[in-house]
Amino acid sequence: MTPRGRKYLIRSLAVAVFATALGGCISPVPTESGRYTSPIGGSPVISNETPYSSALRCLGRYTASRPLRIAVGQIADYTGKSESDNSGRKLTQGAALMAMSALAKAGVPLVERFDTSVAEMELKYANNKLIGDERPNGGNDYRRIMAGSIPGSDYYLIGGITELNFNIRSEGANANGGGVSTNSVKGTVGGSLYVMNIGLDLRLVDTNTLEVVDVISYQKQIIGRQISVGVFDFLGQTFFDASVGESALEPVQLAVRSVTERAVLEMMSRLYHTPQNSCGAALGSDQDPLADPGNRQRAPITPQNRPTATNEERNNDASRQEPYRWLSANDSDAGPSLRGQYQ
Repeated sequence: MTPRGRKYLIRSLAVAVFATALGGCISPVPTESGRYTSPIGGSPVISNETPYSSALRCLGRYTASRPLRIAVGQIADYTGKSESDNSGRKLTQGAALMAMSALAKAGVPLVERFDTSVAEMELKYANNKLIGDERPNGGNDYRRIMAGSIPGSDYYLIGGITELNFNIRSEGANANGGGVSTNSVKGTVGGSLYVMNIGLDLRLVDTNTLEVVDVISYQKQIIGRQISVGVFDFLGQTFFDASVGESALEPVQLAVRSVTERAVLEMMSRLYHTPQNSCGAALGSDQDPLADPGNRQRAPITPQNRPTATNEERNNDASRQEPYRWLSANDSDAGPSLRGQYQ
């Protein structure tokens, strides 16, 4: 076979192999299962945890003994940042739902005030005697509207996501090297780090008096990295150029959840007068979705009594400014666990 014929034969075989492989993934007609193809993946559904979730659950021992009904209002995204292609907002619009989940983890009694559309429609139908109500004796009657049937809230939580700062700081390095001859191996390596942050402001309001009993503001930095390595070399009459790389960014929306849970944890621990050194629930490093606890540094501890919060600035004391409160990893006393309040 001539070189030209061999060339066309190899090309035809390559096209045939590619078409066969593609046909194995996608069928032009639905299969017996009713699909054209089987989706990839298959990871199991897991709970959505943050480093503060265990401490929130620990608070359930105290919230159960002193039930205070909490409502969650609007916790909106006030950053105004949208995707450049107008596909949506940069940050989640569900911070209020995250706050509800955090309160539920702590066992706090919740009353619905965020979306009452279904309840309002039911109330409208009941008011017009359109909803039936089965009786124990088997008869049917309409649902009656009873005064005082809806429990009220003692406090409600509102606020918003107020900061989203891109590229607070970035660093990068690249290097190229190789032999001086034309056929020597040459390589390149590079890496970069960049940091951004998000901020959250929440306030707790007394429903009866509209007094703001607690205000808290938290921010969290988010880190991303990129690493790349490449090599170029000649092998006889041929050459090859290969490169590999890896990039990772700390989940931005999970950072919003972490900031929300930390804020809820601080507010509820004061509202319910949790004792000192409580809620030191264990958290293994493999369960931490945000960072490796072995890389955390212990923050200085300033023992002091901390009263229940009021609406004065003095309540934003040093305890709330300690970045690793509830999250002590290198604490020789607590081990890799979440802290409660300090001794």
